[in-house]
Amino acid sequence: MAPSQLYYYKAYVTRVHSGDTCRVDLDLGMGIWTRGLEIRLHRVKAPEVKRNNRTAGVAARDYLRGLILDREVLLRTIKDRKDKPSRYLGEMRVVTETGETINVNEDLVKAGHAEYQDPQPSPVD
Repeated sequence: MAPSQLYYYKAYVTRVHSGDTCRVDLDLGMGIWTRGLEIRLHRVKAPEVKRNNRTAGVAARDYLRGLILDREVLLRTIKDRKDKPSRYLGEMRVVTETGETINVNEDLVKAGHAEYQDPQPSPVD
């Protein structure tokens, strides 16, 4: 098993703070859960809710809420690297009401609610 395959988890989104940050309950397997883990979406940057561009920040946050709040997602942490001491970086996938699986990080950019932080986004498996 490749090391990159070891960082996938089922998670339940309990709160969305902004257009690129949320809290999840993470299923580690065998009945073990980590609750209230803060995740920042990897590779993307959304406008801040409490800054000059508040309208765009609220729109990004509300869009993300519509996609993932109170839903199960597949979370790939980025080799468990922390962005800040208490916040992990992650890539999320969710199944929509139509049965389509989408990459949440990429969908935020496609919808115009976030921008890539890197000029070339890294490939997603």
